[in-house]
Amino acid sequence: MKLGKPRAPKDDQRKGDEPAILETEDLDTRVMDLGGRMDPDTISLASVTAVTTNVSNKRSKPDIKMEPSAGRPMDYQVSITVIEARQLVGLNMDPVVCVEIGDEKKYTSMKESTNCPYYNEAIYYFVFDFHLPPDVIFDKIIRLSVIHSKNLLRSGTVVGTFKLDVATVYSQPEHQFYHKWAVLSDPDDITAGCKGYLKCDIAVVGKGDNIKTPHKANETDEDDIEGNLLLPEGVPAERQWARFYVKIYRAEGLPRMNTSIMANVKKAFIGENKDLVDPYVQVLFAGQKGKTSIQKSSYEPIWNEQIIFTEMFPPLCQRMKVQIRDSDKVNDVAIGTHFIDLRKIANDGDKGFLPTLGPAWVNMYGSTRNYTLMDEHQDLNEGVGEGVSFRARLLISLAMEILDTSAPDTMSSTEVQVEGVPNIAENATGKIEEFFLFGAFLEATMIDRKIGDKPINFEVTIGNYGNEADGVNKPVIKKKDGEDSDEEDSRLIQHSSRDEIEDDGDLVSIASTPAMKPVITDRNYFHMPYFENKPCIYIKSWWQDQRRRLYNDNMIDKIADKLEEGLNDVQEVIKTEKAYPERRLRGVLEELSTSCSQFLTLANKDQSQTGKTKLDRERLKFCMRELENMGQQAKVIRSQVKKNTVKDKLKLVQNFLQKLRFLADDPQHSIPDIFIWMMSNNKRIAYARVPSKDILYSQVEEEKGKDCGKVKTIFLRLPGKKGFGPAGWTVQVKMEIYLWLGLNKHRKDFQSGLPNGFEENKVVKGPGTHSCPPISLTYTMRQVFQLRVHMYQARSLFAADSTGLSDPFARVFFSTQSQVTEVLNETLCPTWDQLLLFDNVELYGEASELRDDPPIIVIEIYDQDTVGKADFMGRTFAKPITKMWDEPYGPPRFPPQLEYYQVYRGNCTAGDLLAAFELLQVGPGGKCDLPPIDGPNDLDRGPIMPVPLGIRPVLSKYRIEVLFWGLRDLKRVNLAQVDRPRVDIECAGRGVQSALIQNYKKNPNFSALVKWFEVDLPENELLHPPLNIRVVDCRAFGRYTLVGSHAVTTLRKYIYRPKDKTANNWSAAEEVIVTMEPEPPVKKMETVVKLDSTSDAVVKVDVTEDDEKGKKKKKKKGVEEVEEEELDESMLDWWSKYFASIETLKEIIKAQEAALAETEEKEDMDNVADGGDIRPDDTNAKGGKGKEKSKGKSSKDKKKAPLVEMQEKKKQKIYELKVYNKELEYEFDNFEDWLHTFNLYRGKSGDDEDQNMTDEERIIGRFKGSICMYKVPLSEDLTREVGYDPNLGMFQGIPHNDPVNVLVRVYVVRATDLHPADINGKADPYIAIKLGKSEIKDKENYISKQLNPVFGKSFDIEATFPMESMLTVAIYDWDLVGTDDLIGETKIDLENRYYSKHRATCGISSSYAIHGYNVWRDPMKPTQILAKLCKDEKLDPPTYGPGGRVKVANRVFVGPNEIEDENGLKKPTDEHVALLALNHWEDFARVGCKLIPEHVETRPLLNPDKPGIEQGRIEMWVDMFPKDMPAPGPAIDISPRKPKKYELRVIIWNTDEVVLEDDDIFTGEKSSDIFVRGWLKGQQEDKQDTDVHYHSLTGEGNFNWRFVYPFDYLQAEEKIVLSKKESMFAWDETEYKIPARLNLQVWDADHFSADDFLGAIELDLNRFPRGAKTAKQCSVDLVLNEQDMPMVNIFKQRRIKGWWPFLARDENDEIELTGKVEAELHLLTAEEAEKNPVGLGRNEPEPLEKPNRPDTTFLWFISPLKAIRYLICNRYKWLIVKIVVALLLLAMLGLFLYSMPGYMVKKLLGA
Repeated sequence: MKLGKPRAPKDDQRKGDEPAILETEDLDTRVMDLGGRMDPDTISLASVTAVTTNVSNKRSKPDIKMEPSAGRPMDYQVSITVIEARQLVGLNMDPVVCVEIGDEKKYTSMKESTNCPYYNEAIYYFVFDFHLPPDVIFDKIIRLSVIHSKNLLRSGTVVGTFKLDVATVYSQPEHQFYHKWAVLSDPDDITAGCKGYLKCDIAVVGKGDNIKTPHKANETDEDDIEGNLLLPEGVPAERQWARFYVKIYRAEGLPRMNTSIMANVKKAFIGENKDLVDPYVQVLFAGQKGKTSIQKSSYEPIWNEQIIFTEMFPPLCQRMKVQIRDSDKVNDVAIGTHFIDLRKIANDGDKGFLPTLGPAWVNMYGSTRNYTLMDEHQDLNEGVGEGVSFRARLLISLAMEILDTSAPDTMSSTEVQVEGVPNIAENATGKIEEFFLFGAFLEATMIDRKIGDKPINFEVTIGNYGNEADGVNKPVIKKKDGEDSDEEDSRLIQHSSRDEIEDDGDLVSIASTPAMKPVITDRNYFHMPYFENKPCIYIKSWWQDQRRRLYNDNMIDKIADKLEEGLNDVQEVIKTEKAYPERRLRGVLEELSTSCSQFLTLANKDQSQTGKTKLDRERLKFCMRELENMGQQAKVIRSQVKKNTVKDKLKLVQNFLQKLRFLADDPQHSIPDIFIWMMSNNKRIAYARVPSKDILYSQVEEEKGKDCGKVKTIFLRLPGKKGFGPAGWTVQVKMEIYLWLGLNKHRKDFQSGLPNGFEENKVVKGPGTHSCPPISLTYTMRQVFQLRVHMYQARSLFAADSTGLSDPFARVFFSTQSQVTEVLNETLCPTWDQLLLFDNVELYGEASELRDDPPIIVIEIYDQDTVGKADFMGRTFAKPITKMWDEPYGPPRFPPQLEYYQVYRGNCTAGDLLAAFELLQVGPGGKCDLPPIDGPNDLDRGPIMPVPLGIRPVLSKYRIEVLFWGLRDLKRVNLAQVDRPRVDIECAGRGVQSALIQNYKKNPNFSALVKWFEVDLPENELLHPPLNIRVVDCRAFGRYTLVGSHAVTTLRKYIYRPKDKTANNWSAAEEVIVTMEPEPPVKKMETVVKLDSTSDAVVKVDVTEDDEKGKKKKKKKGVEEVEEEELDESMLDWWSKYFASIETLKEIIKAQEAALAETEEKEDMDNVADGGDIRPDDTNAKGGKGKEKSKGKSSKDKKKAPLVEMQEKKKQKIYELKVYNKELEYEFDNFEDWLHTFNLYRGKSGDDEDQNMTDEERIIGRFKGSICMYKVPLSEDLTREVGYDPNLGMFQGIPHNDPVNVLVRVYVVRATDLHPADINGKADPYIAIKLGKSEIKDKENYISKQLNPVFGKSFDIEATFPMESMLTVAIYDWDLVGTDDLIGETKIDLENRYYSKHRATCGISSSYAIHGYNVWRDPMKPTQILAKLCKDEKLDPPTYGPGGRVKVANRVFVGPNEIEDENGLKKPTDEHVALLALNHWEDFARVGCKLIPEHVETRPLLNPDKPGIEQGRIEMWVDMFPKDMPAPGPAIDISPRKPKKYELRVIIWNTDEVVLEDDDIFTGEKSSDIFVRGWLKGQQEDKQDTDVHYHSLTGEGNFNWRFVYPFDYLQAEEKIVLSKKESMFAWDETEYKIPARLNLQVWDADHFSADDFLGAIELDLNRFPRGAKTAKQCSVDLVLNEQDMPMVNIFKQRRIKGWWPFLARDENDEIELTGKVEAELHLLTAEEAEKNPVGLGRNEPEPLEKPNRPDTTFLWFISPLKAIRYLICNRYKWLIVKIVVALLLLAMLGLFLYSMPGYMVKKLLGA
């Protein structure tokens, strides 16, 4: 007998005997545990593990998920919000932003003359909808570009672009980047650096993804651009340019891409035979495309070219697509595609490496190789979906270098270049070795009957070897003999063309089994009649020897498999609530750390070999580092696993698993995958793809593939798109196949794993054939077995009929036999309770091997239809427990136990099957020796045998009480309305019916509330059958129609467990005192925790430190002190409260993140103190509890105390409410504290891919009620309690269900991120509310062109519960023409809220006030509410004491005891303390629960046309007031704040040091004609200019000029509000909100050309630097080093004067000073401005005096004489004087010389 590797006894015990029961203690105790066998705790929800854990050395586990998930199109929505751009390079631009995904482009509007365009006033929210396979959408590139001055006529110039792929966004937390700055760079000039920043949000939503929108309040957060760049975690902020060199050397084994008819015609004419393919390679990367040259007619093209991409590094595109294409005159088609994942060929760690790959061969897979004109699987060649055949292999390499952009010879463009490269050495990719593949087909069953009964054979191919059907074009790989000769003769693949010189004689590869006709198994399936003869195949092939890569992958894969199996076990233990999951987890971690160290020793021995690439070396180092690290972490975590931390640690370990799977995938291929095809009549039907690494042999056990030399069950599936949906669910064929792949020289081992007991049949008999592999095996050993299948029940099956139910039966397949259970009608939870016997099952092989490793059983569940074929509902696998004839039938292994098996339908789970399977060997004595079948005697079911006694569960008597409340929202059934419905409840064959509702329209509630029935249920709660709820409509003439049904699959949450009396109950003597300090004056600051700051006291402490620094800075500069003034009560409104609450929400989130980060840091350090973690839920701790004071002042917070004070001061003044960023019911468990809602389903279940109904659409109504179950008899104490009503059983104290009249008040605050509904990317939203028959459409108050409308409205509706209890709040888009479109709606079940113990009728505010913005709005005062709650819960009424005390039960609350009325008079009151007690109601034992606080909830808006994808969110809340109580006061006014009118007056006094632009015509002297322009952002049309100061020679300008800007301003949001028409065709004005920013620019006026822009400054009126006192002190630092400058808020300062710098960028992109301006800003309210009017410029009223300008400031061509006078006189005055003096002197000298001689003569002669 051949043995595999010997196994440890413990292993044997675990794998063979027990169905995935987990190693909790050591072996002996485990065996004892199992000995009991009846212990209900040992049941295991085996699901998949039952099949997969008992894997011995002869069989490997089957894969249960049948359907290919890749390649199926899905819905995605990419939404991009463009907010603003900053620091755009260029002067005075008119920028437009273009958003582009794939081929779709969308543009924002143009913003004029600004470098910081702000787009958010119109919220440019672009939505792109896609219906594509994930791979395709994730590779799409999102490109954001800013374009300068684009208009209808010209396309504009690109300033800068930013690109990333969709996958990068999707892999972000929450699938989004929120408010991040994208760095723009110029693709045409990479030396230019950053071209500006664009702020945007990008989100990618798939179906069912939830996008959490961070709360948008006023955007006061400082725009720290560097800290908020749009880059994934871990990518450096400064990305560099890099070159990616993709070298394409050559390809092999290309398929024919042309019809041979054409080739024959050509051959006839030209006389030569050509290869029928013209290949070239195309590489796509980051939105760019590069191509090699085309090699005409070549199956083995050689290119030797490299494609060079220039891209930022690290790139934000994760995959590079390399595609071989066939050039064709009509259209080029892809031959094969390969994706290079950049994450796998690079590592960004400290010891990381840049992207590198190869030179290595990559294998390409795609459609089948036979050429057809219309290839139905062409998608596969494009890389979408799993390839079904080998297409070609391509030799490539990839390298990358970082560019030095400052070097002079750097190419500045990012154009793709292609250039030649030298040829590569033959052995560069490794030495070629001969490989041998052997396969034996042991069984082929479950062949789909549709295929027909033509002869069937199976073909196995590896690369192009073995592919006989399509014909082979040419030798794929030449066999090299190392040094002898470069190229020996080439061999054809299918049959060796020459004698081989090896010892195995003429070994001809046999790649397919002989064709045989299939035999009928049953009405659905055939099987192949192999019986004892098992056909074999073997193929020789030659590949570069790169086994090392596969060996390393296999080692890591095995570690990962072990880990996954261990984690499944731990989850099982937790799920089934067994003892000690932490022990099992420790065991798993122990195993992981030993496996990691084992990997290090094995991988270290890695001998060097030829063809090892840089990536191989780097990856090996990387894997070793990672695994070493992981081993150490596993040890650390192991020491931290405690009972209470199991789940947290489990999550951490899951991350290890993902990392291992990532590491195990080598990006460099070696041996191609193996394909097994089933051929019927030479047509390809179905295939399976086996990765070569899984069956690769190694002499080291750890390196061996997991399926090498093992029998594996493989299910063949249909290729490509045919395999999607129902077609892919039917098994095409189930095969048991044995595969072995290894070097030819290791061939002696190839049969070692086959089941023993066979003889080999060879092709040729005779000498020398001993080493020749067999062509078939004949088994001489065969064993006879009886299989007993105990089918007990199934639950949560798929609804296959239109009634919403199914008629399920199960079909069980084992070997070549199949049997079916009976059909159970109309149920999704059948209890078959049936034993199926399979007699005379013949299995081939040795008995002992079969004991350890029986074949698997396949169970398929079908829905029986009266007409037509049964519908497939799901499939699962199981392994039987095997007993040899000589073994005893008894514990611990027998009788087997019922286990749950997960049923799969395609890739989706579709229920569970509870069953047990045993395989009993029939010994020499025949069947009489088999253990007897002792069924329960009381059942007589004819030929159907029930499950025997030892296996069926032990039952106990339970009582199930059902509360029937009512039915809601029943839709029509068969076109008739439901009128007289009844509910039937059934569980385990027993049941109860509700009373009949006589008139559903009038009152849909039941008259009799509670009924009960008794039933026998298994002791083990996990085995409880489901409870079925059905609603039937009783129609005329005694007809019943099923309306809908609901199956409660798990009853555990409804089991009544008596409360422990001792726990959680204070003795009456012990009083707990809770105090609330009266509000101290602002300066007094003792406690951190106050009641008035709602419930986030602890949070305030935990704000991150950088926040604190920022606040301190502000304070230090003395700007903030203005804020400290007392807030004026009359100024505050509801919105003040709302915005303060949103700030708190943000702080909570920030603190949670900080706490989480801190926890993680702590965990990284080993010395984590037990229980010392900060959990995020601590941060929501209750506000006013006394005990939290100590927390507030804990040591770690000492340093943060100043911050806390500041915040406390601010918070104290404004009362808050609670803002939930989810639906209210999400926080409060759907308000199902006692009343549950069960959805009733009807109609077939939908599948993801079917266009059938989704679960939402199948809902036909809802049943409201509850269930309570308990073992009978119940203890006496319960029934003896005071006021126990036996009719209500367990449902004591529930209200009556008569109709109630209620006033419903709906407040809608605002909506955010609405899906655009109009062509312009906007919507005109309005609110529509529907409740029962009442409908309110607020159509006339629509908000124009707004995706974030603030509604601020309340609506009152009167309703009667239960008839009108479902409130729908919808947002519609107003359209001028046609019907209005629904944007999205949300539905709220008011009834559950109304009756909930959480008291969701009207939220309880944090403090009590009788006037002002925080007025109490509930008609009942806190004292009344408290008294009512005490009465309802049977507590003593509250007792109020002096000094503001109240005692409730055993708690005393202390608080203020007086209240101020409107006139400031104080009155005594108990309301404050009563409210304090209410806010702490959840702290009361037994009766307490959290009461709903005053709140705003955020609800997603959904549109039925786009199921599962959020269409925006709405913030709202609902109050309900019963009509029989006092009427409530008027609704709170939450109407949006009206903007306040202001006027800003800016006086431009002077400028200085303005750069001089002009050259003088005459003198060449520099001067400028200066004027200043100013406007408020968003109001460019109201821009104002000063007059021109001509001819300034020093840059000084004098103006004394006044600008006046009236504007509307929203103080709370710090935005200016504008209303203007978007275009001349717009119907109405659109409202914009824009930050208040003043732009000032300095210009040089030119008369004959455009004016020259010199510089600008933008002042944020809420926060701008204080101007310098003198021009000298004014510098660039005022703007660049804002953080160190004192800042001013004009709304507080009102008037300010000073010097500010003008800035512009020079050619080198540096910011330079281009001038200074002295200005005065004066802000007035509209009323003040009216009282004190002023003129524009220098006009009346209050004119400014004319500036005292030098005389040079005028225009020369208006007064030329004046100009000459100035030019000549001013400049050359002294020169002229000098010249005149000199001329006079010269004249005098001339005269002197002229007259001297005559005079002399005269003198001499004495005349």
